[in-house]
Amino acid sequence: MSQPIRIGIIGAGGIARSAHIPSYQSYGQDVQVVAVANHNRDKAVECAEEFSIPYAYEDEQQMLDEQELDAVSICTPNKFHSSQAIAALQAGCHVLCEKPPAMMVEEAEKMQLEAEKAGKFLTYGFHFRFQPEVETLKKYIDGHELGEIYAAQTHYNRRRGIPGWGVFTNKELQGGGTLIDNGVHMLDTALYLMGYPKPKTVLGATYQKIGQRPGVGLMGEWDCENFSVEDMARGMITFENGSSLIFESTFAANVEELSSKKVSVIGDEGGADLFPLKIFQEKYDTLVDTTPAYVEKRDANEYLIHDFIECILHDKQPLSTPSEGVRIQRIIQALYESAKTGEAVNINGMK
Repeated sequence: MSQPIRIGIIGAGGIARSAHIPSYQSYGQDVQVVAVANHNRDKAVECAEEFSIPYAYEDEQQMLDEQELDAVSICTPNKFHSSQAIAALQAGCHVLCEKPPAMMVEEAEKMQLEAEKAGKFLTYGFHFRFQPEVETLKKYIDGHELGEIYAAQTHYNRRRGIPGWGVFTNKELQGGGTLIDNGVHMLDTALYLMGYPKPKTVLGATYQKIGQRPGVGLMGEWDCENFSVEDMARGMITFENGSSLIFESTFAANVEELSSKKVSVIGDEGGADLFPLKIFQEKYDTLVDTTPAYVEKRDANEYLIHDFIECILHDKQPLSTPSEGVRIQRIIQALYESAKTGEAVNINGMK
């Protein structure tokens, strides 16, 4: 492109300021962040001044109408992802939307359809895919070092890690708690390594045992009186290809480690754990464990956003696709539905 890619930011909160805007601005001369919109205009103006962004708006539609934007980052609560992504796509913009895709499956499906109609990229902020350990393990899997992946297990647990800021504990705006916030990262990572198989049956359970009372806050003091989401989520997913996945995430639980995350995949030729990366195989009549001697340190959010720009510049599909967004949204929704009813949800035959 002869002119810089013009970026608009919707949402001027923490993820926009800590990840999206700095990452766009660090890319170089091919990118210009020209506008930011936030429902609180003062916050938009403050953000624009902090990052030397020319225009600030209270209304994102006005920003889309007045600025000739090439791409938009959506950094707002989950409730607004779908409507804002669709508006940006209809305005002719590529869209990078923070995770999860939306609140409901129907919203994610509309986002996919609109991206196809517009002929624009729609991708999601699943930045763990860009961690060096994940990239390395994906190469092992693609190289058939682990054989057929038939089982996986994930957890992302915090002992007392309820966010004390933002709207993370507001069900109306977020749709849920630990599952849809931190847990979804490990769920996406496992599904990505497994090849994003089609889900068949989902069994889930959620708990609200700690968040509704005061306690030690390792991520700030949370509002226990208005805590309306789950602080633990657990589940099992079976897939049409016969594989299965066991899932757990917590905002707060009585466990040993203050914070821990792990993805394990098991194949018929080998297995592996993340984080850190360890690979388990049988070779030459010996059980062998492989660990990297060196793993690059990087900002995965920056890599995700730089890759988004590269995709626009070179017309290549981003790593996270709209169809995968629909699939993970369907799993999330099924986990919540199963937890509510106490029954397994059969979603065989999904797209």
